[in-house]
Amino acid sequence: MVNIIFACVHNAGRSQMAAAIFNQLVDPLKAQAMSAGTEPGERVHPEVLVVMHEIGIDLRYAKPQKLTEELAKDAQLLITMGCGDQCRKQWPSIYAESPRHSSPPTQPAFWLLPKVSSAGARGPAKVQ
Repeated sequence: MVNIIFACVHNAGRSQMAAAIFNQLVDPLKAQAMSAGTEPGERVHPEVLVVMHEIGIDLRYAKPQKLTEELAKDAQLLITMGCGDQCRKQWPSIYAESPRHSSPPTQPAFWLLPKVSSAGARGPAKVQ
């Protein structure tokens, strides 16, 4: 099982979306993602709930959580989305910063696929 953490500062937007979409794309017996933040907010942003609902993913019950040693201990990869320096220093062995502007927003993040090739990706989802 490949365990991945998507992390940002507040765990209220980008990392919640990334983990949820990742979990939709991979075989759940081979990989799973979670999200966390270095300074978690009180709730997931309302606009995130709306957008994710539009693509069929329900995040109503998602709660921002703190990125801790306990969460990170079983992860093979930590993908940061804005908390780079803080995450890099604390978890250097699993750290991977998401590339900025690596592809148009409508393209999947193919840069990640080699890192999780054993995750049994089911292919990119068409998000309309």
